Amino acid sequence: MLDQFEAIIFDMDGTLVDSGRLHEIAWINTLDAFEIPLDRPLMRSLCGVPTLQTLELLLKKFKHTVAASAEEMTLYKEAIVKEKAREHVKPTGLLELALASHGKMPMSVGTGATGEEAANLLRYCKMDHLFDHVVGAERVAKPKPAPDTFLLCAELMGIRPEACVVFEDSPLGLDAARAANMTGIDVLEAFQIENDYFL
Repeated sequence: MLDQFEAIIFDMDGTLVDSGRLHEIAWINTLDAFEIPLDRPLMRSLCGVPTLQTLELLLKKFKHTVAASAEEMTLYKEAIVKEKAREHVKPTGLLELALASHGKMPMSVGTGATGEEAANLLRYCKMDHLFDHVVGAERVAKPKPAPDTFLLCAELMGIRPEACVVFEDSPLGLDAARAANMTGIDVLEAFQIENDYFL
């Protein structure tokens, strides 16, 4: 399956790491704290969009104003994720593929989470040592669904974008892979890995 590629890029949440419930809890608490309406289908459709951009979209959609800035609300949500992470995250079935590919080809993680959050979740799942690079949303001008995250992964690995395969769970992430001229693999379709985020 991977013989035609020179490098692997993994999304993290919902792909490598089963963290849907963790982020759902964090979002429910955050939206409640700042009195922002909860629209579950909308939240699921924004899977993969970084926290800051999600908040900006929600405030615009609901024409809601709050005293706190989007940055302050982002920190609030990220603090909940950090506090609850250990009890709500575990590796998905893709851990086996990552272990089997380790040392055979370059591997990176391209995520809508921050680099710090990604490093923590990967460490909790005991897989942080497997990847050559972790690119968080703060490292690119335009996060997913723009291709920037995956293109930076390829650049850091020294691999042509078209020689990279991307494992993703979200439509927006798969759009980003296509925009980067990479082959995207839907982990639900290929591996029956389903993100339970706001199902």
